[in-house]
Amino acid sequence: MATTAQLFEEPFDADEYIERLAWRTPGGGSKGGAEAFDPKRLLEEFKNHIEELKQLDEKIQRRVEKLEHQCHREAKEFAHKVQDLQRSNQVAFQHFQELDEHISYVATKVCHLGDQLEGVNTPRQRAVEAQRLMTYFNEFLDGDLRSDVFNNPDKIKEAADIIQKLHLIYHDLERQLIQEFTAAQRRGEIGRMREVAAVLLHFKGYAHCVDVYIKQCQEGAYMRNDVFEDTAVLCQRVNKQVGEVFSSPETVMAKLIQNIFENKLQAHVKGKLDETRHSDVEQYLKNLYDLYTKTTALATKLTEFNLGSDKHTFLSKLIKSIFSTYLESYIDMEREYLRNRGAMILQRYYDSKNHQKRPIGTGSIQELKERIRQRTNLPLGPSIDTHGETFLSPELVVNLLQETRHAFERCHKLSDPSDLPKNAFSIFLLLVEHLCVDHIDYALEIGLSAIPSADAKNANLYFLDVVQQANSIFHLFDKQFNDQLMPLISSSPKLAECLHKKKEVIEQMEVKLDTGIDRTLNCMVGQMKHILATEQKKTDFRPEDENNVMIQYTTACSKVCAYVSRQVEHVRKSMDGKNVDTVLTELGVRFHRLIHEHLQQYSYSSMGGMLAICDVAEYRRCAKDFRVPLVLQLFDTLHALCNLLVVAPDNLKQVCSGEQLTNLDRNLLHAFVQLRVDYRSARLGRHFS
Repeated sequence: MATTAQLFEEPFDADEYIERLAWRTPGGGSKGGAEAFDPKRLLEEFKNHIEELKQLDEKIQRRVEKLEHQCHREAKEFAHKVQDLQRSNQVAFQHFQELDEHISYVATKVCHLGDQLEGVNTPRQRAVEAQRLMTYFNEFLDGDLRSDVFNNPDKIKEAADIIQKLHLIYHDLERQLIQEFTAAQRRGEIGRMREVAAVLLHFKGYAHCVDVYIKQCQEGAYMRNDVFEDTAVLCQRVNKQVGEVFSSPETVMAKLIQNIFENKLQAHVKGKLDETRHSDVEQYLKNLYDLYTKTTALATKLTEFNLGSDKHTFLSKLIKSIFSTYLESYIDMEREYLRNRGAMILQRYYDSKNHQKRPIGTGSIQELKERIRQRTNLPLGPSIDTHGETFLSPELVVNLLQETRHAFERCHKLSDPSDLPKNAFSIFLLLVEHLCVDHIDYALEIGLSAIPSADAKNANLYFLDVVQQANSIFHLFDKQFNDQLMPLISSSPKLAECLHKKKEVIEQMEVKLDTGIDRTLNCMVGQMKHILATEQKKTDFRPEDENNVMIQYTTACSKVCAYVSRQVEHVRKSMDGKNVDTVLTELGVRFHRLIHEHLQQYSYSSMGGMLAICDVAEYRRCAKDFRVPLVLQLFDTLHALCNLLVVAPDNLKQVCSGEQLTNLDRNLLHAFVQLRVDYRSARLGRHFS
């Protein structure tokens, strides 16, 4: 293959080039198979080709050097030509400058000559015109217009021209006075400012003088980042000065404040709020509250100054002119922000728990079964396993209440007094929706769904934890209701609506809490029943060897008491106030009923009766942990009933008439006596016939 420079033009692929060289070499490619492959010949071909490439490289290198040398030579020639052109251009520019100077000299001479000619004629014309105007001005001062130009109707145009010129003189004088006032203000000459202001008081330009003063006194006043503090300092300084300069300082002061509000403050507020109005609603609301608070605080400071008779109304109008467009849409943006923020906080919490919220009350068969199971103890399938998760978050609640607290503060400051109760109520409804409905109520629904059926074995009862956290959360909710909402609505019809809504929410939650607690107590009793069923033996109360009973109480009693003690402690940790006694009373009554019914399932020998008394004594000791007099009284009575199982037949009637048993139904006493193994043999029934 002939080696030329064209072979290496872009795009060049070295691998392809080698393959093509090997393919063209006999015995170097894959043609003919492995037997036809000749590596020596291929190596020889590669060496020859490398030599050709080296020769080609040397040839190209010589050509490059030749071209570089030629390029350097042409560059030097071109540089010499450019230098010659620059020298020629410099000579031409010098000639042009000389010509321009000569033309300027001639023009200066011509202008000077014209000025000399005009300088002779113009003063003479001005002097004549001034004399005429002074004559006419004297006639105006005397009130006697004697000149023909003012009395001849045909010369009305000339009269108008004269009056126009006098008017121009008036304006020029007025302008000079204002300039003098401005210069005196810059020099800080209060006396001169007062003199000029007194003269300008009779001119129409007095208002313009005030405007100039207001503009100039603001120069350099706003050097810090706090425009409100700068305004307060400026007004404090100017208030003293205007009293020394102007005859009506309250008007000037009011005009200064109006100018600051309509220009400096309005621009500052607009820049701050428009920047975040559509991009960051949270920051927008914070800025609006902050700016409005600072503006009203500034207005309060400004009431110290003399601004006229009704300065409070004057300042209120200025504030309204700045914020009216923002305050009109405030509550809509507040509600929308709270709605989105609350939903985001809730979703973030459930995402952290990897929990997909279950729809509550969708009307499906599963939901129907769940609601039936919540209201009854029917086993309608397995309960939901929450793995001990209550789905109540103190951190989430604090975040929601914090957002709502800020919203109430903004609402109080930014709402019109007539709209304040309505706006506060709408914020309260959003809090109820997010905190009470979407969080607490949902957690209660999940908690109810997670409560196992009463006959479940070794059930884990987490609903009391839900109750504890729900109570804590609702205390925080109630505190914010009283601290933040009540002051905003206490004197309005919305108070009744808020209280009704709060009562409605409380009642709905109490229904679910009561349902959950009731079903939890059923589960506890079911667990006790399961322990008694598996641990209590019939032989416990009819031992084979009456003389060799060594235990103080049965295993079933021991395990039930241990279980009950744990649950009592759990209830105390989960409840507060009177709720503890209420729930423990209900649990104690059910506990007593269970033991009472349980004891009636067995027959008792003399030693078995003693053991039953020991069991009940242990149950009574456990009942003391309830700290509920009713429960303790029930177990005292049960203990007295158990004495009927061991009392001698001859003393039975006397014991039944004892203090603790005399008020009980005779049938109940009889039922206990019937449990004795010697009931028939000792003919104990005769005592109740």
